Amino acid sequence: MKRISCGLLLLMAPGLAGCVSLGLGSPEPAPAPRVEADPAPYSVDRLIGAWGVASYREEKDRPRTEAQARAQCKLPYVIKRGPTDGVIMHVADDAKPHELGLKKGDDGKVYLGFAGPAGDAQDRVILSLTEREFVARYVDPDTNARYGTLVYVRCAKA
Repeated sequence: MKRISCGLLLLMAPGLAGCVSLGLGSPEPAPAPRVEADPAPYSVDRLIGAWGVASYREEKDRPRTEAQARAQCKLPYVIKRGPTDGVIMHVADDAKPHELGLKKGDDGKVYLGFAGPAGDAQDRVILSLTEREFVARYVDPDTNARYGTLVYVRCAKA
């Protein structure tokens, strides 16, 4: 009986494989739906403009870093509106600017990054945002260790 079962399976295998290749076998799982993050509680308009930028690694250095960022307004970092309602900024380890957006995470924090779920390793978490300043740090610990906590101070309009 065992020989007949094995032989029968060997004879049927090519036919069954043909059914699967024609789509007659078990269906492929449907692709996962794209997860969109909740919209941020404020508009990207608050990020657009000229900024002085500096970074720190220890909280005690923040006041000195804010002063350094203000001094950078001589040669400001300019954030522009992107073509799909994001902002054009640089990302870690890439000289080419990209369009980024604000997104609210499930944890209630606001992130700045590429489209997709909030809190991705390439995202920055916005620690604070006022009309005159915003502070952010990279989610990825290695990237954060290299770049530190970023302070953006709005430059006075000329």
